[in-house]
Amino acid sequence: MQKLPLRLLAALLLLAVLPLLVVLGIGVVLSMGRPVLFRQRRAGLHGQDFTLLKLRSMREAAGKDGQPLPDEARVTRFGRVLRRSRLDELPGLWNVAVGDMAFVGPRPLLPETIAGLGQRGAMRGEVRPGLTGWSQVNGNTLLSLDEKIALDLWYVAHAGPLLDLRILALTAWVMVGGERRSPDIALASGAD
Repeated sequence: MQKLPLRLLAALLLLAVLPLLVVLGIGVVLSMGRPVLFRQRRAGLHGQDFTLLKLRSMREAAGKDGQPLPDEARVTRFGRVLRRSRLDELPGLWNVAVGDMAFVGPRPLLPETIAGLGQRGAMRGEVRPGLTGWSQVNGNTLLSLDEKIALDLWYVAHAGPLLDLRILALTAWVMVGGERRSPDIALASGAD
């Protein structure tokens, strides 16, 4: 069971940001329509499924073949702002409050992605997924899946309060300065 004080902190933070969520929700409705929240099944601690909540940042749009258009074609201008600032993640405080996620940990992936990773996916699931994590502060979308998994596995092996505080501080930096790929991913992952 996740520590109750962190879950309570997440609930209090969610209440504190509720006015901001209302404003952002109005922005989502005006730029993309409804629904306001993006819900998706993700793999959590020990592979248990849960429903991830985020503010929607993309329109529903499909090509002639019925397949969704690439993300770049569906993300709205407002959605880009939400993603860059990480404000789209605020509803995830609910996931932390109910114990599905932690503040810091590997980002939750789709269950089929975790299954496809085999043993690496199982090892990654030894800790609760987080709103932010080691791979998010070392490049995130600028990294390949293999690089992200290597960073996530390093985090699992080295997780602790000091590392979590470092990741939270680096997350604030990324929110202000944007994503940057770590100059040396092996160094960033702490590979020995």
